[in-house]
Amino acid sequence: MKLLVAEDQFMLRDALCQLLLMEEDVDCVFQAADGLEAIAVLERETVDAAILDIEMPRKSGLDVLEWARANSNTKIIIVTTFKRIGYFQRAIKAGVDAYVLKDRSISQLMKTIHTVLEGHKEYSPELIENIISANNPLSAQEQKILSLIAKGKTSKEISQLLYLSDGTIRNYTSAIFNKLGVSNRVEAVKMAQEKEWI
Repeated sequence: MKLLVAEDQFMLRDALCQLLLMEEDVDCVFQAADGLEAIAVLERETVDAAILDIEMPRKSGLDVLEWARANSNTKIIIVTTFKRIGYFQRAIKAGVDAYVLKDRSISQLMKTIHTVLEGHKEYSPELIENIISANNPLSAQEQKILSLIAKGKTSKEISQLLYLSDGTIRNYTSAIFNKLGVSNRVEAVKMAQEKEWI
């Protein structure tokens, strides 16, 4: 089989390619240092499966995935350290074949490659758990207020922007803290941004 590895960290990419080439059913491994290089390889070569990092210069792994779905039959495997729900949801929507975390062995990765080449999908269980447990407890108004807090706005400034009293904004802020189980604005913003609720 012919594979493509797109990863912007040279040592990691090189090591992964060397290990994959040691597998007896791997004929060759193309390398790309960023998303644009990956697309150039896919345009030029017939590749059975592409193993893509998400965060790369010029074009991300998700950009390459979306390009490949429109222009190629290559199976796409995203391998990432990021458990961000937004990334995972975008990949699923674009029709990714596998979306797995980087903490796996080469034998596990080869198993994933064979799984997708047989026409099946594979997603890391942790990512599915994240989506199930990621229901946003904040109302639309609370999200709007927390977004303004994230921009450094004071309660008074928010009250003027939303045409509400200062006391009402303070009540909303307290409700946000209670729902998120935090004690201050910084913690609230941090949690909501990590879970992509704002």
